[in-house]
Amino acid sequence: MAGEARAEGVARRDLLRLGAAAGAAVALPTALPSPAVAAAQAAPDVPTARPAAAPGIVKPLPPDLFTVHGTNAETRFQALRGTGPHTPADRFFVRNHTSTPVLDPATWSLRVWGSGLDGGEREFGLDELRALPATECGAFVECAGNARSFYATQQGEPVSGTPWGTGAVGNARWRGVRLGEVLRRAGITRRAVDVMPRGLDDAYVTDDGTSYGRVRRPMPVAKALDDVLLAYEMNGEPLPYDHGFPVRVLAPSWVGIASVKWVGDIEVSAEPLYSPWNTVLYRLFGSAYPPEGSAPLTRQTLKSAFELPLDAELRAGRTHLLTGRSWS
Repeated sequence: MAGEARAEGVARRDLLRLGAAAGAAVALPTALPSPAVAAAQAAPDVPTARPAAAPGIVKPLPPDLFTVHGTNAETRFQALRGTGPHTPADRFFVRNHTSTPVLDPATWSLRVWGSGLDGGEREFGLDELRALPATECGAFVECAGNARSFYATQQGEPVSGTPWGTGAVGNARWRGVRLGEVLRRAGITRRAVDVMPRGLDDAYVTDDGTSYGRVRRPMPVAKALDDVLLAYEMNGEPLPYDHGFPVRVLAPSWVGIASVKWVGDIEVSAEPLYSPWNTVLYRLFGSAYPPEGSAPLTRQTLKSAFELPLDAELRAGRTHLLTGRSWS
C-alpha cells in the first residue's frame, strides 16, 4: 500500500513515558507576514481576531473544535464527525515545542549537508523543490503521546507531558517531493547511515532551563529513502503556518516527532546521529526496559476512537448512531 513504512520499527508497550514537558510560552514574531506569505496562506490562518487564544499558535482555535494545552491544541474528536477521511486544516491538531514561526517563502531555503554526502552541501529553494517530480500520499500525523491523559484518569499513574485525550492525530492528503529524490540530487553516498532534519522554530527550553536546541530527530537512511516526503501542500492548499509552512517533513506511519515542521536543514551523516528527541525523549521506560529506555519510538500502531466527547453519556433504552475512526 502507498505510504507503507518498510523500515524496521519497535513494538508499543503499555507503559509510555515521555520526558518532554510543554515548552515555555514564546510570543509570536511581531513582524507582519510578507505579501508573498499572505498570498500563499488562506485567510483563516492569519486572523485579525481569534475565537480562542493560545501562545504561539497562529490559526483560530474555536473552543468547540479545540482544547488548548499550553502551546498545543488538541482536536475535539467529536468535531471530526462528517468531515470525511481527511482532517480539514482548521481542525488539525497543533503540536508545538515553542511557537509557530512565520516564515517568508521567498527567502526560505533548505540546506542539505553532512559527511554522508559526496561533493559538499547543497541548497534548495522552494521553487526548485516544486520543480522536482511531485508525489501525493494520504497519511496521518499523530503525537507519540496521544491519549496520555488516560494513564492518570484510568490507571492512576502520573505521567509528564501534554495531557492529550484522543485528539492529537490528524489525517491529510500531502503533496511534495520525496526526500530520497532530494538526497540523491544532493549526492548521498553509500556511507550514509542517518538523516536528521531540523526545524526553524525556536530552541526548546525545558522547565528547568535546559536548552535542547531546535527540534531535530534522526532517521535511518532506509526510512529516508523509502516513503518520506518534503511536503509543501496539505489537502490541496499550501501548508498553513501551524503545520509547517513552507515545507515540512512527512514520515508516514511513524510517530509525529519524525515529521519535523518548518524544516530548514537536513544533516546526512556517515555516523549514527543523536539528539534529545531520540535519546532522553521518545523512548519507552519501565521495568520491562533497560535503564536508558527502549530503542527510539518509530512506527505507530493500530488505534481507534468514537467521535464522542470524552465525558459523553448515552441513555439506556434508546438507539444511538455511533461514528468513529481508526488509523494505522
